[in-house]
Amino acid sequence: MRLLGSKPNAVVCFGVLGAAGVLAQGNDKKSILDYVDPLIGTINGGHVFPGATLPYGMAKAVADVNGDNQGGFTSDNAPIKGFSHMHDSGTGGASSLGNFPIFPQICENNDVTKCKYAAWEREALRKQGSVKASPGYFAVGLDTNIHAEISVSNRTALYRFTFPASSANPAPSPNGTNPTFTNSTSPAPHILLELIDLPDSRQEAGIKIDNESGRMTGWGVFGPSFGIGNYTSYFCADFFGADLKASGIWDRGVPKNGSSLDLGLSGYGGAWVQFEKPEEKEQILVRVGLSFISSARACENAEREIDDPGLDTLEDLVDVARDAWEEKLGVVDVVPGGASEVILRAFWSGIYRTMISPQDYTGENPLWESDEPYYDSFYCIWDSFRSIHPLITLLDPHGQALFIRTLLDVYRHEGKLPDCRMSFCKGFTQGGSNADIVLVDSWLKGINAGIDWDLAYEAMLSDAEIEPPNWDVEGRGGLASWKKLGYIPKNDVDVIGEGTKTRSISRTVEYAYNDFVIALFALHQQHDEDAYKKYLHRSGNWKNLFKPNQTSILPNNGADTGFVGFLQPKLPDGTWDFQDPIFCSPLLDFTGCYLNPSGGETYEGPVWLYTFFVPGDMSTLIHTLGGADSFVKRLDFFHDSGMCYIGDEQAFLKVFLYHYAGRPGLSSKRAHYYIPSQFNDTVGGIPGNDDSGAMGSFAALTMMGIFPNAGQDVYFITPPFFESVSITNPQTGNTATIRNKNYDPGFKNIYIQSATLNGEPYARNWLTHKFFLEGGELELVLGPEESEWGTRPQDVPPSLGPFGKNGTIEDGGGGVEKRWYMAQTQPRSAVLEVGA
Repeated sequence: MRLLGSKPNAVVCFGVLGAAGVLAQGNDKKSILDYVDPLIGTINGGHVFPGATLPYGMAKAVADVNGDNQGGFTSDNAPIKGFSHMHDSGTGGASSLGNFPIFPQICENNDVTKCKYAAWEREALRKQGSVKASPGYFAVGLDTNIHAEISVSNRTALYRFTFPASSANPAPSPNGTNPTFTNSTSPAPHILLELIDLPDSRQEAGIKIDNESGRMTGWGVFGPSFGIGNYTSYFCADFFGADLKASGIWDRGVPKNGSSLDLGLSGYGGAWVQFEKPEEKEQILVRVGLSFISSARACENAEREIDDPGLDTLEDLVDVARDAWEEKLGVVDVVPGGASEVILRAFWSGIYRTMISPQDYTGENPLWESDEPYYDSFYCIWDSFRSIHPLITLLDPHGQALFIRTLLDVYRHEGKLPDCRMSFCKGFTQGGSNADIVLVDSWLKGINAGIDWDLAYEAMLSDAEIEPPNWDVEGRGGLASWKKLGYIPKNDVDVIGEGTKTRSISRTVEYAYNDFVIALFALHQQHDEDAYKKYLHRSGNWKNLFKPNQTSILPNNGADTGFVGFLQPKLPDGTWDFQDPIFCSPLLDFTGCYLNPSGGETYEGPVWLYTFFVPGDMSTLIHTLGGADSFVKRLDFFHDSGMCYIGDEQAFLKVFLYHYAGRPGLSSKRAHYYIPSQFNDTVGGIPGNDDSGAMGSFAALTMMGIFPNAGQDVYFITPPFFESVSITNPQTGNTATIRNKNYDPGFKNIYIQSATLNGEPYARNWLTHKFFLEGGELELVLGPEESEWGTRPQDVPPSLGPFGKNGTIEDGGGGVEKRWYMAQTQPRSAVLEVGA
């Protein structure tokens, strides 16, 4: 038997776990993987994939349920209809992947014509308490007394099915079938494969079975879950552990003799095998190789990665997977200091889920030949730029470099950076061209290996200047209006391209921030001062939709909220239109602003939320909204009224905006308001779709006390949820530690009273990435009340505009802009001394 580790250019690399992989809690020492629970977020729409996978692995295998199955499996009572080999995690929209499920059963009296082939007939309930999930492993028992265990390599899934012994009859399944055997008849294990996927998107497919060996090979054409186009997937399934008794195909629920089957849009079917009594332990192994190139490649992948598997191969795979996960997570070390098991499990599980995707499809790209890596399931960058990519940049800079190279290779071959991509298909854009933010954030933080930054600049300028024919799936729409009017109008007349003409407010503020990060890059990396001035000016376009006299009325009682001045839609002629500032919040028509032709002028959130979205110029926004005190009251109202839905990613930054108003303690207070009430260790322990790990990365960064303002070299400082947290940069080997003094696991002491950086007093309420590149120690002295720490104008994160304690203009703007510019563009120089 041979197990393949990883390809030379893969993110996954296997090594020996160091001291960081062991966590001391009281007198016990546990592996950090003991605190990873893949089942967190598997009910209530979390859509988390809980099955077996390697970090960024292509093979992701789990039991699939008949129900809310975007992640394949859910922790409710939904029946299981199959076991499939590729999944995405945490997505909204339709289900994705789940191609070519297999299903084990025992036919009544071993008669294959009495087996159940259609998914709605064969489904079985799980045995209560039988579900086990850990990194690299998933197991579940069916009520038919068949037990399934799963592990994976990079591109191959391995299943071990334990069937009932001859002396035991299976229990009834939900459809009432009760297979029976005479005392002299041993159950003959039966396994089928169906040419289908989770969203029932199959267009055509085919399968062949070798009736001598039982090997099944095949293909199918499927559609993506949140985009356009289609993709072709291939498989190669082999069986081990018992002699083949019979085999064939099945069509429309009827088993037949034969060796091949082709299906079109209508019909359903696949192939089946039946075995003699298993050689040992009533167990049969199923190895399923995967490919997007060919069935032959799928067989090659399987044979190369898991050669000649035996019954103990699954344990070997689990060991390899655990080594891979321990290495990825082991760059973080925490001293719990009495932190609860809830906090520890939510923290480590959050980091784990962040590294499920994007998925390494390098060498499996059928669209173009390239020496560059190819990763898929960027799902979607509108969700992931805020916390997923910043966390990976901190913990796995090599992986982040590979993702950036993938994005640029997509641009090189398809002409635009993706804003969402899955299964080699273009996904829907939800707002701006947010790959721009990922690129600039990575560049600011020293991600350089193998990256063509000149090509990156070209790609960002393409987003800013060239409207594609279909801006529903790439780039930006309404660029003529953006350049001429300085905003995206409601009912825009777009003669250049086509797209869903909604979200005029949210697109305006998002395009403005996209231009802001391009301005940063243009001035420093490209030394292009003209472009810097142009895009910096365009980054202020949010002001063109700010209506100073707009009020907001509570829908339940008609009371005025007391706050004046909100973003509002404008028509192409410059006249105001109206959207209730509370509309599309949990208080008023929560789902009224989704991605559809009748959606509102904001996306998945109210005007209240988007009025706070000026990440590059918070000081000007604070001044516009009446100054720091008024801003804090407004932000408090947004959180306390129930308008803030923390289960959608655009709410994340709103937890930490108090830093800009000189109130970092209130950001800490809000962090503890949401964790652990909304982010915890239960199966429902996240408040919304995980979106490839967005909820997990938000929780992990927040609990580390270093939430980023993505696209800038800014981390907001709040106290970690542990006595200390350390991050060792995998490339430099340097360790950065944030240590709490007076740490209280009951979280009464959540306010920073003072701080020292490497022994010297430190008054800023933010850090740059230099700290994590060079290492050092930030010590935070905590107390139960807010203090003066981090509250002075010079202590707050940099912004374009002037800022004073109460919104007053200070320094005429020039000195502040210089401080902002230097902090943003010199992350690898003496940043910490600038503007101190």
